[in-house]
Amino acid sequence: MNLLINALIRLGLLREDLDYHYEAQVLVPYIGNGPLLFWMYPVFGIRGASWVLGVSEWSFALLLFLGFWHKRLGILGALGSCAAFIGTVTIIPFMPYGWAASAGGFPAMTGNVAFLMKDVARVAASAPQTELALERAGLRATR
Repeated sequence: MNLLINALIRLGLLREDLDYHYEAQVLVPYIGNGPLLFWMYPVFGIRGASWVLGVSEWSFALLLFLGFWHKRLGILGALGSCAAFIGTVTIIPFMPYGWAASAGGFPAMTGNVAFLMKDVARVAASAPQTELALERAGLRATR
């Protein structure tokens, strides 16, 4: 694996992926217009907000994985993923230039809103995952 990473760095293919400043700048219109996430820039700054979101998403994924062995960790991961995806779904109505004016506006969306629509499906998948995690931990009656 180390050989592969070194080869990608030498070829310059990995350098762009490690440019966190670029990634943080790309997230500005998303986070800055979200009614649940707008506070992150004044508190953490642009790069800090990007890091907080990235670490939280990876943490929720790790908690979901660990939930196979420790059921209460699975509950935390499922609840965290629900919260994260709800936070990104609330950005959709407030995205600047998110609705194609040439097509009459809502519901004709442009690329930024279409990118966020995946999180609608992820919220729909996270809710039953939360219910399943609660059942596995014995905190909710099974059907």
